[in-house]
Amino acid sequence: MDETAETDEIRGTAQGTAPVPLSVLDLVTVGAGRTATDALRTSVEIARLAESRGFHRYWVAEHHSMPGVASSSPAVILAHLAAHTDRIRLGSGGVMLPNHAPLVIAEQFGTLEAMAPRRIDLGLGRAPGTDGATAAALRRTQRTVEGADDFPEQLAELTRFLDDDFPDGHPYARIHAVPGPVQATSPGGVQSSHRPPVWLLGSSGFSARLAGVLGLPFAFAHHFSAQNTIPALDLYRESFRPSAVLDAPYALIGVSALAADEEKEARRQVLAAALSMVRLRTGRPGLVPTPEEAEAYEFSPMEREFVGSWNANVIHGTADEVRAGLDDLQKRTGADELMITGNAHGGDVRLRSYELIADAYGLPGERTAQA
Repeated sequence: MDETAETDEIRGTAQGTAPVPLSVLDLVTVGAGRTATDALRTSVEIARLAESRGFHRYWVAEHHSMPGVASSSPAVILAHLAAHTDRIRLGSGGVMLPNHAPLVIAEQFGTLEAMAPRRIDLGLGRAPGTDGATAAALRRTQRTVEGADDFPEQLAELTRFLDDDFPDGHPYARIHAVPGPVQATSPGGVQSSHRPPVWLLGSSGFSARLAGVLGLPFAFAHHFSAQNTIPALDLYRESFRPSAVLDAPYALIGVSALAADEEKEARRQVLAAALSMVRLRTGRPGLVPTPEEAEAYEFSPMEREFVGSWNANVIHGTADEVRAGLDDLQKRTGADELMITGNAHGGDVRLRSYELIADAYGLPGERTAQA
């Protein structure tokens, strides 16, 4: 593997006045009155905008059985985005490894690498990305906890498939993930031996420590586990051992942020997204409601407390307010990269948010035409 090339693919370069590289995490949210087709079209628009404005990477996250989140198949979405972009890095934030056979993931991301050479990231998580019953349906087993416990072994198997280096005598030594490195060593082979860099994702200390021990880049879900951010990043840095991939720790954090032309509008949009989370956390997942529905909704005292706690970790307001909030968060955490997720009912609102954030930091380029 080309160590320099992979290191460059992991570390981004800050653009404009941003303190660190900025990236995008897309949940492909579906608002009430909108379709999954609408949401996926918005994803293309945002990816094009992100590419034109100097965002470093664009990730999509695996979720299941959630009407308001249309990202159940990251590899399929990434293939679609690869066809509509030219330079920006694309990846999973993440693929939930316990839900899939490692060989399948190696094949999917080998295919993506062939479609978009040196632009693909493979971010892996150990949670199911859904409830226990859905996880059981995905895995065809009732033992859903087992998958998380076996994560290090699954990761090692996946890495072997990606590198095509099972030792002689291993049951899988004659099995190859295609497209993949085996094609470069076959007679007449001209396939690149490069494969997507692996990231570990987490919302607690388990993956932070594992990423550090293995010398892998680490992505922390600050957007829904803010109380664990600094402890997890500290653990990652303390556990880090230099590897062929990285000579020093590299950590990004997922950040929920939404900018609007007026502070009041940002508050309205964030309230609607919070109502969606209230319903999800109470077993009533649905489409993302409109701001009007959220304003008319009668929150119970417990729900209102949840909304207050949830929105305290959502950086929102005008572009200048969001920029200040992102700058402060980066200083407090020492994150090497900020991956912004902007959840709202309408795709136009999300698109405008990323545009405003790019403008606030003086990122290069101009907004592209809509897809």
